[in-house]
Amino acid sequence: MASAPGTQNTAAHSPWLIANVLAQIAFGLLAMTLCLPSMQEWGVIFDTNQTDVQLTFSGYVVAYGALQLVYGPLSDRYGRKPILMLGLVVAGLASVMAALAIDITTLIAARVLQGAGCAASMVVSRSMVQDLFAGPQRTRVMAYIGMALGMCPPLATLIGGQMHVRFGWQTNFVLLAVLALLLLVAAWLGLPRGAQSAPATGHWLRAMLSAYARLLREPRFLLYVAILAATTATFYAFLAGAPIVLKGYGIGPDGIGWFIMAVPVSYILGNFMTSRLIQQAGESRVMAWGQALTLGGLVVMLALGLGGVQTALAVALPLLLLGLGHGLLNPPTLAGTVGVVPALAGSAAAVAGLMQQLTGATAGYLVGLVPHEGAVNLGWMMLSFATTGAMAQFFLRRR
Repeated sequence: MASAPGTQNTAAHSPWLIANVLAQIAFGLLAMTLCLPSMQEWGVIFDTNQTDVQLTFSGYVVAYGALQLVYGPLSDRYGRKPILMLGLVVAGLASVMAALAIDITTLIAARVLQGAGCAASMVVSRSMVQDLFAGPQRTRVMAYIGMALGMCPPLATLIGGQMHVRFGWQTNFVLLAVLALLLLVAAWLGLPRGAQSAPATGHWLRAMLSAYARLLREPRFLLYVAILAATTATFYAFLAGAPIVLKGYGIGPDGIGWFIMAVPVSYILGNFMTSRLIQQAGESRVMAWGQALTLGGLVVMLALGLGGVQTALAVALPLLLLGLGHGLLNPPTLAGTVGVVPALAGSAAAVAGLMQQLTGATAGYLVGLVPHEGAVNLGWMMLSFATTGAMAQFFLRRR
């Protein structure tokens, strides 16, 4: 097991440390999805159209991805912990701003700022996994993280929907502000400073650009990133489009989470299978199985929609295969991105995170531009993103 400067090998075995890292990395996804049920009602509450409402999601996602480009190299240069704590402060303040919003413009701005803060949690925590683990063990830990992340969307949408109905949409942002404060304390007390792989000499911007130029010269890294970006776009299209489609089937804010749960629950199972299969089957074969299941689930969902089966279960049940496929696909792909150039793990995680969130934001915004009387348009959109990922994986395997 590899250890970076400033960390101890035994630290990686601490269950409290692992739990702390899991909580930090999950916070961004929790903040992204907790208010999804409220998006059904924001058009009426703020007297605006659905396209503006979708910007609260896309704006968050763009900032969540773009700021990872800054946080990643800074964490390589100055250490993980200070950068993580800075991001948590920004996310907490943005959550308070969102809770006090009285118009859609203020809410969009608050969500953008919230995404900018939460970006630190994602990129720094991924980099910490690179610092503490190596080889198949790193992939296994990524799978455990995937299991934890898989629980975020269903739990967040269930909790967010219930809080929206019972206490009002603002309480979801109050909860996020409290969580940001608790995680800030946990980071201060329980996390090591982390790796400082790049020497803190020379101009920080020049060093940052040099790191990115180095990564962009690695074809394998670029193909790993393309796969991650495609899977994220597929999933985010589902997250943004499912509430609209389900509303047409009579499912309200307090019931959305039960159907959205289909993908994350099977994703958890896929991650568990990856943690068991990666040693025997190898990265390439596990990823191929993941792509096959992903495409198969989307084809079934689309076929049901085209065949006139207009029910919520006709959307949720086929996507069990998609979640399972993503669970097999993502852990080895994530491990591949940070493992191509280990000394630049923070920068690599940042590039991967940016591309994931940019494609995810694009998918979320495109969802708002087409009608969704049924699941057909959503199915075509998701299938196009998934096919792009399969093509990238084909070229990666050839290399």
